[in-house]
Formats: sequence, structure tokens, C-alpha cells
Amino acid sequence: MISFGRDGRSLIARIEGEIDHHTADEFKTSIEKEYGRINAKNIIFDFTGVTFMDSSGIGMLIGRYKKAVEYGGSVYAFGVSKEVFRIFEMSGLHKIIKISDEEPADNLKKGGRVKWVK
Repeated sequence: MISFGRDGRSLIARIEGEIDHHTADEFKTSIEKEYGRINAKNIIFDFTGVTFMDSSGIGMLIGRYKKAVEYGGSVYAFGVSKEVFRIFEMSGLHKIIKISDEEPADNLKKGGRVKWVK
């Protein structure tokens, strides 16, 4: 399942469940549609509900990264589990997607700045 939020020109995509060959295309299509609809620049992925990700998920994320960069934006993620982070490391996603330990909006509400881990 995927749901969306917005923070300025950033699309927040909250994904729940598995990101695999059964769901990646649906997520891709939904994200592209919402990204264009709100005229977003950045994409922030909420991975707190993600239980599994395979190579289809890697491809989906790389495609969204390319789209954001094309529009001068960046891609961020938070709530990444240890298991999913291993996939980020093995694939090199952690080099192109900035990762935080906490939700950016929550941290900003506390008067802090987002501390991106990688």
C-alpha cells in the first residue's frame, strides 16, 4: 500500500508492506502521477512500514531518483529497517538517497534540522 503527503515541494511517499515484483510497478506509477500532480521537486520515502524489498524495489527507487534529479530535486528516505538498509548498501542506493533515522517533519517541528545519516 502507498499513501502520500506533501511538505512544500517535497512529495512524501509512505510505503507499507513489500516492495517487490508484485508491487514495484504499481508504486512507480502512483508516485509518478502524484509527483507530477503536485509539481514536486523532491521525494521523501517513508520506509517505516516496509517489510521487504527486492531488486524490483531497487529499480523503482533508482527511477524515482533519476526523475527527481531531472527536475533539480533529491530523494530522501527515513524509517529504513536494518534488513532493507542492507539492500541499500549492497545496491549502492545509500550513495544516492539520503537516509535519516527519524521523520524529517517531526524533527523540524521540534525546532531541529533533519540529520541525514548517509
